[in-house]
Amino acid sequence: MIYELRTYTLVPGKQGEYLKLSGEVGRKTRGDKYGKLEGYWSTEFGTLNQVVHLWSYADLNERERLRAELAQNADWTKSYMPQIRPLQLAQENKILSPQLPLKPPAESGYIYELRTYRTIPGKVAEWLGHFKAIMPVREKYSKNVGLWQTEMGQLNEAVHLWAYRDLNERAAVRAKALQDPQWQAFIGKATPLLVEMRSVVLNPVPFSPLK
Repeated sequence: MIYELRTYTLVPGKQGEYLKLSGEVGRKTRGDKYGKLEGYWSTEFGTLNQVVHLWSYADLNERERLRAELAQNADWTKSYMPQIRPLQLAQENKILSPQLPLKPPAESGYIYELRTYRTIPGKVAEWLGHFKAIMPVREKYSKNVGLWQTEMGQLNEAVHLWAYRDLNERAAVRAKALQDPQWQAFIGKATPLLVEMRSVVLNPVPFSPLK
């Protein structure tokens, strides 16, 4: 299993139009026939005017085959793409290998935090080892939705996704975790391996499987 994380930066003020087209035209045309949509969000904090979507494929060969088939779909290439291209300023794409199983929340009504940690070259496996070992402690406070390592795109990165009921719960959870001695010990070991940390708060759109 591989995952593809795509981030599109939009013309300011055009997010609503873009999401309407994505929901009414893009999803109707693509469905899950060309890769499975796992989540689709708009940014709330972090870089604004962005949409983030997560897809899964059996492997890279399946992704290549399905995207080639999508490129032959006239509704996609002649109806959908010409409408959304003028609304996009930039596109970023990462291929991710899962480090923990994807665990969608049992209910809807969440916000999501996507955190990206870039390590010193060659240290991402060590960082992931520390992170997976401490996960039972961290998940006493909130559940991890997904954990990945980049295989294509920016390398030496770990990507993790968290779900919270709202920003107040996020703040309370993080405050509690920071008081945990075991979490503090993890930070002491893992933080020196990092060169960059980024966080984006995401709102699921109506057609997102992860809500």
